[in-house]
Amino acid sequence: MHKKVLLENVEKIHTTEMGIGRIQKNLGIDEEPVSYCISKLKQDNSIVNKEGKNYYVDVDDCIITINSSSFTIITAHKK
Repeated sequence: MHKKVLLENVEKIHTTEMGIGRIQKNLGIDEEPVSYCISKLKQDNSIVNKEGKNYYVDVDDCIITINSSSFTIITAHKK
């Protein structure tokens, strides 16, 4: 159900200027982090849970944290 909400609002998913560097550093990626995180969310094996005001996308070797009201990617890190 939570994954459905995120996928229905995928065009609203974004991050802050500070978030860009933080996500790239934490995940060890050079690519644009919002597209990267959205592609991870869209994978069949991604699992989305909601705790408090955040969604947590658990996929492959990482956890992506997305605010549930603003759809801002707060952070992402490897497990």
